[in-house]
Parts: sequence; C-alpha cells; structure tokens
Amino acid sequence: MLKADRFRAILTMLEVDRMIRSSEIMERLSVSDMTVRRDLDELEGKGLVERVHGGARLQNLYRQEELSHSEKKIVHYNEKEKIAKRAVEFINDGDTVFLGPGTTIELAVQYIQADFLRIVTNCQPIFDRLNQCKKNWKIYLIGGELRAATQCFVGEITNKSLMDMNFHKVFFSCNALSGQKIMTATFEEGQTQQIALNNSVDRYLLIDHSKIGKRDFSVYYNLRDVTAVITNKHERRHYEAIEKATKYLV
Repeated sequence: MLKADRFRAILTMLEVDRMIRSSEIMERLSVSDMTVRRDLDELEGKGLVERVHGGARLQNLYRQEELSHSEKKIVHYNEKEKIAKRAVEFINDGDTVFLGPGTTIELAVQYIQADFLRIVTNCQPIFDRLNQCKKNWKIYLIGGELRAATQCFVGEITNKSLMDMNFHKVFFSCNALSGQKIMTATFEEGQTQQIALNNSVDRYLLIDHSKIGKRDFSVYYNLRDVTAVITNKHERRHYEAIEKATKYLV
C-alpha cells in the first residue's frame, strides 16, 4: 500500500473512531509498527493528527482534502451497500428521480427494481452505471463543467437545465452533516444539488455514519427540509440532529 493510501486509510479510521491504537492500524493495514510510527509522525507534522500514548487521535473535524469518487468507493463499503438497498425501496414505477453525485448513490443503481422510471443525474459514473442496466428507463445526463474529484457536472449550464425540471424524488449525499447543516466541498456542487432538491416533492439524504458531526466548506441545504435520512447505526455517533428530520431510517 502506498504511503498516500495509508494516510487516507488512517484518517478515515480516525474520522469514525476519533482515536485509534497503533496496533489496530497495523492489523487493519497489514503494516509494521515502524511504518505506523513513521506515518503517524508525518501526519502529526502536517497538523492532521495528535499523537497519544499507544496511538493517535484526530486533530480536526474539517477534512482538508476531499477524496476522489474512486477513492470514496472503498471507504465504508458495507455500510454504503446497506444504505443503498434501503434507499431504493422508496422508488416506485412511474417516478421521475434525480440522483445526485456520490458513491452510495452509484451503489443504489444496481438495486433499483422499478421498471418504468425517468432518471436524471449530473454524475458521469452514475450515468454509466444506469446505462448498463437493462431496464425500461429514460435516462438523462445533464452536462456542464466537469468537476474532476466527484466526476459530476456543475455550473451555469447544469443549473439552467435543472431549473426547468421537476422531480418526484431526489436521492443525494453530502460530505458532512453538523447539526442541521448539510455540507459539501464546493459552492458550485452544492448549488446544483440545491436546485434539484428545491424542485422535488421528496428528498432522501443517504450518508454513512462517518459524515455525522463533521464540517465542510459549503452549506447547501438544511436537514429540516429533508424527507428522510437513510444511514447506518453506529454506537460512537450521536443521532439527535438526524432524529429531528421528518423520518429517521436505518
């Protein structure tokens, strides 16, 4: 495993558990004690973690570098799969659906059972996955400026197209949820999702537990305006804010 990949893996573990022992990193990443010590020293030097006896704890709740779409695919995969399977239960024949960017949303595509749908997305990997399904669906990919990290289209062209569309349901994700604030890494991506959400009857937020209690750059929606949050239970997380949503689904 490359050093950069180890760094991302260690930070992901810390985002979930807040503190982690060196022995656990060694076991989960199959690396030596010396490698773990060097990695933690370097992460501490970057101001990302704080070394404690026997391990480290996270220094900051605000992720400084956004993972790419492909990198996010391997993070909390099992949890995302459960969330995806639960989410598609809310899709019915005849629905017009918007699928926002995100690896959990992409996972959900393969579990959709409805035969007659109109599906709109601004995310290239999700469109590609939809196109592989042999279903009687009308599929639309909204173009615009491609954002490399998430492989989704944003900007004026995308937004103008979305302004003239209405949906029965939107399924979307986020990078962080703190209190009532739903956040992502860029204003442009958030603005595009906001337009789709405002033009929909129902809005389903799909997030795994690692997003809860975090912060990111741009706040683009409010939890009180979401129809339901679909997430997984985790004993280390507090769900008080989510429970104030119209529905709370696990």
